[in-house]
Amino acid sequence: MQATASFQTNQANRYLVMLCDHFGKKVKAGCEGSTGWVTFPIGQCEIAANDRRLMLMASADDKTRLDQVIKVVTSHLERFAFRENPNLDWSDPADSSAKLTNNRSI
Repeated sequence: MQATASFQTNQANRYLVMLCDHFGKKVKAGCEGSTGWVTFPIGQCEIAANDRRLMLMASADDKTRLDQVIKVVTSHLERFAFRENPNLDWSDPADSSAKLTNNRSI
């Protein structure tokens, strides 16, 4: 199962690095250029940034785990970007036009 969300911000790359660095202290995570990833025991999240937007794609084997990934990623982004008050609206990737820079869907 998958869900996507995006957040309009001029600090997208900064938040990408912050999320990957923070999660990388406890789970496998990495970033290269304008994309990153985090692998949790319950699922994973791919992250992409451009000049105006941070894009997220959470995935897991079932809805319960997907909801947990979404909750963890959302709570951390809200904490890191509290001045911008990100309001993530997670949706099915079929409803999203967001794309990673390497043209993988997110």
